[in-house]
Amino acid sequence: MADVNRGNRPLSPHLQIYRMPLTAITSILTRITGNALIVGALLIVWWLLAASSSPEYFAIADGVITSWFGDLVMTLSVLALWYHTLAGVRHLIWDTGRGLDLPTAEKLGWACLIGSVVLTVLTVAIV
Repeated sequence: MADVNRGNRPLSPHLQIYRMPLTAITSILTRITGNALIVGALLIVWWLLAASSSPEYFAIADGVITSWFGDLVMTLSVLALWYHTLAGVRHLIWDTGRGLDLPTAEKLGWACLIGSVVLTVLTVAIV
């Protein structure tokens, strides 16, 4: 039978009061960065194909990649590459059965986040 007292029941927890664990956030970021790397790779492939096509077409592709938007996409691609690499190393550590307790898993998550930013800054500064 239909519940006639629907309005008086408490609501389940929602995003305003639920805090996602760091391991869940880093897992989601790993998937996002993996897909973002595809976009960066497609942009580089387009640039290489344009280089092999004609000087006029290469000038267009090179103009896009060297614009502020291209610089932003390439910098974010470097960030995604470093994060995805560090997350992969974290998963290799987990595959050995180490670091699976919550404090260590959170430390590894922070290491991935902070390490990817630091390595991106170093990469952009050197290049």
